[in-house]
Amino acid sequence: MPVDVQNMQKIFARPDSLTDAKSTYCPGCHHGLLTRIIAQTIDELGIAERTVGIAPVGCAVFAYRWYRCDAIQAAHGRASAVATGVKRADPNLIVFSYQGDGDFASIGTAESIHAANRGENITVIFVNNQVYGMTGGEMAPTSLVGQKTTTTPQGRDPKLFGYPIRFSEMIAQLDAPVYVTRQALYDTKHIKEATKAIKRAFTNQVEKKGYSLVEVLAACPTNWKMKPIDANRHIAKVVEKTYQLGDLVNRG
Repeated sequence: MPVDVQNMQKIFARPDSLTDAKSTYCPGCHHGLLTRIIAQTIDELGIAERTVGIAPVGCAVFAYRWYRCDAIQAAHGRASAVATGVKRADPNLIVFSYQGDGDFASIGTAESIHAANRGENITVIFVNNQVYGMTGGEMAPTSLVGQKTTTTPQGRDPKLFGYPIRFSEMIAQLDAPVYVTRQALYDTKHIKEATKAIKRAFTNQVEKKGYSLVEVLAACPTNWKMKPIDANRHIAKVVEKTYQLGDLVNRG
């Protein structure tokens, strides 16, 4: 049966806030999907003209290329501090930082905790793939017990390297944050839930409610040495045992 192309209706398209720049992410990595969700959220809220993104050092180091909004490249670990400065300089701006586990939960530990503790009215996207993705697959603060990395080839031994840090749980103990949640992207159901969470985090800022943190469990097939479909299954069957999904704080 011939297709009537002229009368076809487009129901899914690239968000206006997403550029045409070619991504540098590895195949099967969830960064690309997450980047799209953020751009879609910016479109839906109509905030592109006053949004400023803060790019980290890590796999998302070129995040400023992907969005049609103003952006700043922060020094390693300082994205939350830079976001704080931008927001305080002009409170009318919508400021979000996009940070990996090495950036947010390792070298940026102090900046991350204190921005949350002050209740800065910013939105933080925290990508947790349990490894340093950009620099060769070294152990991260979030690496699982027994996880093999380039710096723990025999697996993470908690007696030598400590246990995985549940950073969102740490942030959730503070009084100031209004929204702290952990989401995933390995299937349609969880993509929808993550999309809702990210929109809620941005909406909190638009409504001047305060600090919001969305942690996203993401796949890193390259450094996990898995096929993308196996990496998705790994999150569902293994990673979630350490990092449970759901809202930790919702004072919105």
